[in-house]
Amino acid sequence: MNIFGRLFKIGQSEAHAAVDKLEDPIKLTEQGIRDMKEDLDKALNALAQVKAMAIRSKSDVSTYKNKAQDYEQKAIMLLQRAEKGDIESSEADRLASEALVQKEENLKHVSRAMGEQEQYDDSVAKLESNVKRLRSTIAKWENELKTLKARVKVSTATKNINKQMAQIDSTSTVSMLERMRDKVAQEEALAESYGEIANESKSIDEEIDRKLAETSSSSTSEELAKLKEKIGIKKEE
Repeated sequence: MNIFGRLFKIGQSEAHAAVDKLEDPIKLTEQGIRDMKEDLDKALNALAQVKAMAIRSKSDVSTYKNKAQDYEQKAIMLLQRAEKGDIESSEADRLASEALVQKEENLKHVSRAMGEQEQYDDSVAKLESNVKRLRSTIAKWENELKTLKARVKVSTATKNINKQMAQIDSTSTVSMLERMRDKVAQEEALAESYGEIANESKSIDEEIDRKLAETSSSSTSEELAKLKEKIGIKKEE
């Protein structure tokens, strides 16, 4: 049994075990198809040879039939000539008898050739059936191979993804995410704290500037009052 047979006889438990152990179903399927194509070439070669023998047998039947008829015709002609006196009667009888013997021999060949032709025709019919079945099976598995290749791609991708997912430690991942969340919250709180400190510093600066401005304004008013008094401008009541 070739590799294709071992691969695709799914109905047997041995085949199930063999398929389970396959490491590369695509390559083995391709090899199985190549094996079938080799079987097809052999079947076509055998078919051509058997057809040639069938054609030869058919030709032999015709040839032997013609020879048998020819010997019978010659025997008749010999007897006719003897009757006319062209040939001695005893000689004509002897030769006519020999012709009839050859006729019988050729008739035997006709029977043999016809039997062979029937056998060859039967073999041709069986071989043609095998060739047709092989071609149909090859076409089926070539189409199946296309589907199989696509399925392998999908299953491989799915397997890789699932394998990666299976290797992920969900607990550590969640823990990492929680630490990241806490870290972000801490950074946000720190930013807010700095903002409050900045606001407090700003408020103090503004208060200092305001007090200084008030003091400066008060001094300016007193100086203005003194200047007015000096030049004799009375203070408004």
